[in-house]
This record gives sequence, C-alpha cells and structure tokens, in this order.
Amino acid sequence: MIDTRLKSEMDINSFIRKMTQYDLQPVMAIETEAYDYPWTPGIMSDCLKVGYHCFVYEVDCEIRGYIIFSTVLDEAHLLNLCIDQYYQNKGYGKAFLTWLMNHVRENGSKTLYLEVRASNRAAIHLYETLGFNELGIRPNYYPAKKGKEDAQLFACELAWS
Repeated sequence: MIDTRLKSEMDINSFIRKMTQYDLQPVMAIETEAYDYPWTPGIMSDCLKVGYHCFVYEVDCEIRGYIIFSTVLDEAHLLNLCIDQYYQNKGYGKAFLTWLMNHVRENGSKTLYLEVRASNRAAIHLYETLGFNELGIRPNYYPAKKGKEDAQLFACELAWS
C-alpha cells in the first residue's frame, strides 16, 4: 500500500493509495456522476487486472477521486482523472494531478500525455495552468449526444527544474 500524504492545506488527513477491487463501487459512483459516458465497471476492473497504475485520493476514509495512467519507457499517459463532483473546483484535481506529475517524473517519465474533451474548459484550464501544451486534435474521439466530440491532446515535459 502506498501511503503518500498530500502536502495540502485542504486536508491534513488526505493521502493517495493504490486502488483495489474493493474501491470499484465508490469509484464507479464518482465516475457515473461525473460523466455522461462513463467507463463501465468492467473497464475499471480490467484497468486493475492489466497493470495500469490506479490510485485513489482519500480524505478521512472517503474516496474523493481516482486516477488511472499508464507508463511505457519514459512516457506516461493519463487515462482518467476524476474528482467527486461535490469536491470539484476546490483544488483536489490540481493537487492530485500535481502528485501524478511528481510521481511519474520520480519514476523515470519525461513526458506526461493526456486527452481531454474539447468542451471541457475547466480541465483544459487546469492542464494549461500546470504547464501542459496542446499538441493537436484527435477528431471524433469521445462519444457525444450528437455523434462524437474531438479530444485535445496535451503533453507536459517533466524536466527537473
């Protein structure tokens, strides 16, 4: 178990730990509340089985968010980052993403990639604030109410400063 305490002024009792199968129910509750087209329980379970890096952000024994990413050689790819809707816009996403950036850098990644819905202005603002740059567009990447929605592809160089 990884007990990585977040150095956050928000919650002294916050930490990040590896996600387990026992976490899937609260994780899925957050996922289905946050997204119009959520991942399925099967997809979440498969992420754990195939070896993706899956972590939960816990405060006072309550899961407030989760993150799923992969690493290959010196690259990391953020696949899913979600904070419980009640706790959004309160700094949890920024704290969790900052943790991820430090974690993958410390483990040898030089670049962190991600895709985001073109319409998700709040997430795009967060990514840009933390130093991500847009690399391009993935057309028709996400399901949408009327067909498909483009994804913006972002990357952040994780060089030590």
